[in-house]
Amino acid sequence: MLVVAGFLSDKFYSGDNLTNVLRQSVPLGLAALGLLFVILTGGIDLSVGSIMALISVAVAIFIPEIGLWPAVFASLFVGAIIGAGSGLLVTMFNIAPFIATLAMMTIARGLSLIAAKGQPIFIDDMALVDFGTGYLFGLPKPVYILIIFAVAAHFIYKYTTFGRLVISIGSNETATRFAGIRVGWYKFAVYALSGFAAGMAGLLASTRTGVGSPVLAVGFELDVIAAVVVGGASLAGGRGNVVNTIIGVLILSIISNLMNLMNISGYNQQVVKGVIIIVAVMLESIKSRKRA
Repeated sequence: MLVVAGFLSDKFYSGDNLTNVLRQSVPLGLAALGLLFVILTGGIDLSVGSIMALISVAVAIFIPEIGLWPAVFASLFVGAIIGAGSGLLVTMFNIAPFIATLAMMTIARGLSLIAAKGQPIFIDDMALVDFGTGYLFGLPKPVYILIIFAVAAHFIYKYTTFGRLVISIGSNETATRFAGIRVGWYKFAVYALSGFAAGMAGLLASTRTGVGSPVLAVGFELDVIAAVVVGGASLAGGRGNVVNTIIGVLILSIISNLMNLMNISGYNQQVVKGVIIIVAVMLESIKSRKRA
């Protein structure tokens, strides 16, 4: 893909374009890492795009009222609460993850539109905007947030009891439950984690434009699911890892960037992303049959 990209566009390997690909990968990467843990349990979270919009609006509203850092922490807390709401619907009320997160997607989007009155809100703090558009050692500053979050996610996935049990739940929930594990609590926790990660994605996405937008990330959940699936995670649960998810994020980001450089319309790009999801799921299905 990287070799072909160089032939398709002579601008692809320019320094500005490569740093732009990395910058654009940050919101997608953060949201995908949060969603990965949900998918590992066999669930799904369709609310990530709406949570991103709500948090971008929330931080723009909170900053003039309580200051920068309290606004950042309060906004991320809101994201975790929305995710926890999905987890509560799934675990306590046994609502299918698709329906529960679809409902929370609608609620979060509605709340963002109500809070912003349907209009973008300018972020009244240049420090936050400067962080989103600035560089450190030649890399966009938000990239370091993604690296830190990815390292933390990999540690949780690989070296903690929480990570091992999340995989166990997705592999065989019944056996895990009979082993005395509080399955409901772990499912609740992964949805809260997904909401928090989506909140971080929304926060950093808003720093690029300097506004909190209630229409931010409309349909973005498609990109996030595609990145996780392309990274090899199974929608049935139990399979997937952090490193491959980051690779999936980079693949999606490079494909989107290349299509932009080739002036392919956004409508056609949606078709391509849908095809990518189908192909990735088909390949995973073929591998699963071979394992069986």
